[in-house]
Amino acid sequence: MASSADVHVRICGQEIIKYDLEIKALIQDIRDCPGPESTFMELNSHIKEKFTNLRLRIQDLEQMAKEQDRESDRLAIQAEMASQRRQLLSNQTAWRKANLACKLVIDNLKKDELLHGGDNQSVKQRKVTKESLVETSSNITESLMSISRMMAEQVKQSEDTIGTLATSSRTLQETNEEFKNMTGTIHLGRKLIFKYNRRELTDKLLIFLALALFFATVLYILKKRLFPFI
Repeated sequence: MASSADVHVRICGQEIIKYDLEIKALIQDIRDCPGPESTFMELNSHIKEKFTNLRLRIQDLEQMAKEQDRESDRLAIQAEMASQRRQLLSNQTAWRKANLACKLVIDNLKKDELLHGGDNQSVKQRKVTKESLVETSSNITESLMSISRMMAEQVKQSEDTIGTLATSSRTLQETNEEFKNMTGTIHLGRKLIFKYNRRELTDKLLIFLALALFFATVLYILKKRLFPFI
């Protein structure tokens, strides 16, 4: 057997062993699978792919046996091929048993869910209701705290407004008192002005009478001196 052909045979044998080990591992995973059914289907999809690859490599090994020049090499490869075919059949049998066991577990789980599903649903509903009540209570508490803060702010604003109004009221009262004082001062000033005006009129009248008396006296003196005979 040529060395290159021997290398191909060894590589093909190694790949067959690899696929065989992977199939055995997947069979064990299927046997131990507790569900759900989606996981079971996914494992079966993987193992089908591995079986397909294994069959193809066994067919390659069969073709390599036919291409051998020496009878001894061909018989050795055919013996290995026959062994791998038996192992393939054994794996298929184990796969079917694992599938049956896993399906039985999944079916029992479904039955348990149907029997106890009502209780579980009730527990879930109570849990959801309790969580909803807690959330509602929390929301109400937050709303009350928010309202309380708003009321406190309104009270503070009202107090500030009352203080401003009180200050404005005091200012108005003080302004009113000042207006009253100014009114009294203006009234007194008017009286004084009226009094001064009257006094001025009296002074003018007295001055006028004094001047009249003065001129009358002068005229009388002139008359006596200039016209003594009158």
